[in-house]
Amino acid sequence: MAGVSYPYRYQYETVAVSQSNQVLGVTGAAGDYLHRLVVAVATAATSTVSVIDGSTTILAIPANTPVGVYDVDIEAAAVTGPWKITTGAGVTVLAVGIFSA
Repeated sequence: MAGVSYPYRYQYETVAVSQSNQVLGVTGAAGDYLHRLVVAVATAATSTVSVIDGSTTILAIPANTPVGVYDVDIEAAAVTGPWKITTGAGVTVLAVGIFSA
């Protein structure tokens, strides 16, 4: 049988430009697992990204990050959940993990 074994279970969710506190997963919850972010910067001046666990910012990528694509390993479960991502006008994010449906 071809294909990827289901137990791997990682999902992905896209976060478009200029999103504010987009919840990862349908509802998101404490315990959701955020494995990695793929951050695509198109405009350096507006490349801000914030990763939020519930109401606590745990990672902030500043404006003026050079244009390019960056892999950011998080490998953490949300404590106060849900995971949320805020993006600036010049950046998109692909979030990979296991999120509540």
